[in-house]
Amino acid sequence: MHPNPIYHDAETAQNLGFARERGFGVLSVNGPDAPMLSHVPFLLSEDGQVAELHLVRSNPIARALKEPLQAKIAVSGPDSYISPDWYGVIDQVPTWNYIAVHLTGVLELRPHEELHDLLDRQSAVYEDRLLPKVPWKTAKMSDCVMDKMMRMIVPCRMQITDVDGTWKLGQNKPDAVRASAAEHAKAYGFGAEADILAALMQGVSPRD
Repeated sequence: MHPNPIYHDAETAQNLGFARERGFGVLSVNGPDAPMLSHVPFLLSEDGQVAELHLVRSNPIARALKEPLQAKIAVSGPDSYISPDWYGVIDQVPTWNYIAVHLTGVLELRPHEELHDLLDRQSAVYEDRLLPKVPWKTAKMSDCVMDKMMRMIVPCRMQITDVDGTWKLGQNKPDAVRASAAEHAKAYGFGAEADILAALMQGVSPRD
């Protein structure tokens, strides 16, 4: 996360809303030799205090959860390289604009009896975004296949203790300079969803 406080002025509700809408991030816990990472979909409670997810039983993080562990979920958004030539003023340097939200908390395994309900709720959230498609439901699975698949995964819950977001959108630049960079990022930028990033850059206010 960028240390400059001007990029950390989003309200907690905005950061949580972004993470909830994204619904996918990198789960990290400390390992014996290096951080252990896993890319996971998750559900975020309405009050932003709980993230629910499941892991493959053989995942190193799942194996390490003999007791609750400190954990973090990093949720990435649109990003793009920004060329200094795009500002239209002298003495600028290259940078990378991006949005990222970090959810920090305590991760624990949950009882296996909670798994089916978690899978139902996860699939319902994702399938609802595909309307008017008829939503897929676990009830479409035969019992024997569903039971076999559920034996391979474990439910987890993270109690969230801290939320931090970086919205690095060129707030340190005057409106005209930032708008010029945004227009070029939309046309030529590379990264992820550069057009969305450009629109967000055009919507922020300059900060010192």
